[in-house]
Amino acid sequence: MTARAAPPRVLVLRAEPEAARTAARLVALGFDPVVAPLTRIVATGEPPPEGGFDALLVTSARAAPFLAALPDEMRALPVFTVGAASAQAMTEAGFPDARSADGDALALSGLVRESLPAGARLLHVAGEDRKDEPGASLAAAGLRVVPWCAYRAQARPLEARVRDALAQDTLQGALHYSRRSVALALEAARTGGVEGEFLRLLHAAISEDAADPLRRAGAGRVLVAQEPRETALLSTFADAASVAFGAR
Repeated sequence: MTARAAPPRVLVLRAEPEAARTAARLVALGFDPVVAPLTRIVATGEPPPEGGFDALLVTSARAAPFLAALPDEMRALPVFTVGAASAQAMTEAGFPDARSADGDALALSGLVRESLPAGARLLHVAGEDRKDEPGASLAAAGLRVVPWCAYRAQARPLEARVRDALAQDTLQGALHYSRRSVALALEAARTGGVEGEFLRLLHAAISEDAADPLRRAGAGRVLVAQEPRETALLSTFADAASVAFGAR
């Protein structure tokens, strides 16, 4: 009887709890996830801004644990989120009116502009490394966006078990969810002495923005999801892996 080939091992570097959910989805697709978060999400300690708001703006499900710091009366406000996972996290955090843009930051901006009048005031519950969008386009449309830096990603080194797996060529791929996480991964691989081994993996990025640092660093196999969603990212990776490794 021919021995069954081991499933391809895929590196998941995102923070918890997202990493565990991604790992479960990879297992269902026939992969062996190697979870090794490069960041830990921690509170900044910055108090939420005061004043009346018409809605909340959330660009990551990571914001959910920090919403407990908001006054109870804000729980009735609509929460505009970038995707379904973020909307679900807000609902579970006690904010029932969560509305998903099902896209990226620009799609989120469009949803808010369709839903609220000019002059509306939004609290953007964000991380320390937030980008210009959706705040820039909302401000240009006459909405007032007040950022609250509620959390930050604290960098962690690449674990010894992952360095060993890279050095021994027992990892086949890696998933990437943001430009900053890619930058952290590249730096951790360099510091850990396994940059070349890391770059040789089959990389799948959720956007062109996330893929760019990988290409600049010399990665030869970089895939980009057709849409900025995890379902599209995993589908893109699984399709390529079926050719490269005979997966699925």
